[in-house]
Amino acid sequence: MNICLFSHDEINLPLSTKDPRGQHLIKVLHKKAGDSFACGEIGGMAGTAEIVKIENEQIEFSFTPQTDGKKLFPLSMIIGFPRPIQLKRLLRDMAALGIECVHLCATELTEKSYLDSDLAKTNAGYQMLLDGTVQAGSTHVPQLVIHKSLKECLEKIDKNCSLYALDNVSPVSSLIQEIQKAPKKAVAAIGSERGWTDRERKMLVESGFVLLGMGNRIMRTETAATVSASLILGAMGKLN
Repeated sequence: MNICLFSHDEINLPLSTKDPRGQHLIKVLHKKAGDSFACGEIGGMAGTAEIVKIENEQIEFSFTPQTDGKKLFPLSMIIGFPRPIQLKRLLRDMAALGIECVHLCATELTEKSYLDSDLAKTNAGYQMLLDGTVQAGSTHVPQLVIHKSLKECLEKIDKNCSLYALDNVSPVSSLIQEIQKAPKKAVAAIGSERGWTDRERKMLVESGFVLLGMGNRIMRTETAATVSASLILGAMGKLN
């Protein structure tokens, strides 16, 4: 836990020693009264908290905000719904990288049972993003939007930016070459495990996306998403 995050309502209240955050502070970090730890408000400022006292199974602390909590970067990812075990890692990595939004969408080749997973129907997906945000030592959690189809997704996203669609079947150029134009804001689309259909490729191109490749190796959805996001953020100058 690189930062202990609290909601706006929690930040000024004692923390239970039975809460996972409280257990981490005491059992893993071995914190005691007078010690401090990295702390922040979800969606708000980051800073330092000092433990005032620990008694009656409560940790009382005072929070001092210091920074803006590492703002998210102007990159959104459209991702074809992968298998749930991959999606957990993917969401954590996207949050750790600091992208601003993940658009999960069912594609024509998505395994439909994936849409019945807890990650699609509960707040479990948000929890994975929160875990990645904690890993990054940030306070800002990317937005998660789930769409029933690529068509629905493309109708709702902001297209006033650089639009990249990763495709290893019929790319017109490479992502490396395209991002040399140093995008200021971007949306990148990654297909599900079996990629895009011809109809979806046409749909993406008609929406302004450029079909791009990343070499001739076939990657997992989670790998392609992490690599492409890293390359785009690097081209934006966000990883300097």
